[in-house]
Parts: sequence; C-alpha cells; structure tokens
Amino acid sequence: MLRVLILAFMTLGACAPVAIDVQGGPRPLPQPVSQPSGAPLSASQAARQFVRVAETVEPVAEAECRRYAPRLNCDFLIVVDDRPGQPPNAFQTLDSTGRPILAFNLGLINAVENADELAFVMGHEAAHHVLDHLTQQRNNATVGAAVLSGLATVSGASDVYVREAGRLGATVGARTYSKDFELEADQLGTIITARAGFDPVNGAEFFTRLPDPGNRFLGTHPPNAARMDIVRRTASQL
Repeated sequence: MLRVLILAFMTLGACAPVAIDVQGGPRPLPQPVSQPSGAPLSASQAARQFVRVAETVEPVAEAECRRYAPRLNCDFLIVVDDRPGQPPNAFQTLDSTGRPILAFNLGLINAVENADELAFVMGHEAAHHVLDHLTQQRNNATVGAAVLSGLATVSGASDVYVREAGRLGATVGARTYSKDFELEADQLGTIITARAGFDPVNGAEFFTRLPDPGNRFLGTHPPNAARMDIVRRTASQL
C-alpha cells in the first residue's frame, strides 16, 4: 500500500526537511502538469509533480537495488529540504540505521523543466546508493589520508603537518574516482529512469544547463558531454 508520510512542503512554509516514504509496487506513469511551454511551474504544481515522480521512481529504484545489491538496505526514504533561497541540490546519504536517503531541495525541484529531468536526477541519486559509492568514497579517503600522513611522518614533519597531510590525503582520495562514480550513476540512473517509464535522454538535459566542469584535475564531476554520451549509449541498449 502506498504511503506518503508528509506532503506539507507543498505549502513551502516550514524549515525542517520533509519526508516522503513510498511503499508498494510501481505506480502508473504520472500525467504531466499542464503548463504553457517554457513557463515555470507554480510552487504547488512543482510540488505535485515531485510527489508523482517520487511515487513512480522509488519502487523501481528499490527493485533495481534489490536486484543489483541485495545485501544493501533498499528501502529508500525521499526527503525535501524546503528552506527557501538555496541553490539547486540533490544528494544521496544514509541515516543512522543505514537506510538510504535521497534528498532534494526546493531549488532543484523548481529548476527542473519537466518530469523526465526530475526522474533522472532521482534515478541518478538512487544509483549512487545501489552502487555503494559512499562506502567506496570513504575507503578511498581513508587510504589517501594514511598514505600522505605516512609520507609526512617519514619525512620528519611536525604533528601539525602530519595532520594537515592526512586531511589533504583524505580529500584527494575521496575525489580520485568521483568522476567515475558519477558516470556509473548516470548509467544505472538511465536504466532506473527508463524502467520507471520516463525518458532518460530528455531527463539528462538537466545537466546541460549546469556549468560544464570540464575535465579538471581532482574535479568531482565529469564533463557534461561525457555524461550525455553514456546516457544516450545506455538508453539505446534498453
């Protein structure tokens, strides 16, 4: 049975994150919100679109999670940070019990131009959990910290510099494979988006409106062209 815990964010009045807990099987594909071409959605329209997409994507993401990584907790909790004025953002994390959380703020919900884009971002963030990227990132950070702090110790550096080397090593280690992680999440996110009934290629157009990170050393995201390429190639094989 489908259960939505709280939909109060539609009023845009509170400051605490709002949780949407979806249970049950896949839902019918949501009908698009009627709106003149190019016109932004109202707050209530954007909120309704978000709920419809969450109701549709979450069961599919959970099913893919159980298929790809049955050892993980696949009971996704979708939360909304309804603080006004924040730049668009979405991310995946875990709560204290290990339950996967997909978090979105109002800036992101208002920035998408259609349900396909919202579904793709949601599928992308879910894919990070399915692929266990948080664990891999923590492991990389631990190794990086150990290597650089160890080198600093061997070179006779002071305790202060050893600690600084450890922090730098953790940052370098965490970022080492971050571009690969993003492309992996784009690939699996494409599959989740498509199986939920949305168009992942159209959805990935969201990234083309973001500043292109290029191919910077230790950058956290790959070039937009690389992201679109893997989405198109994955979608063509479905």
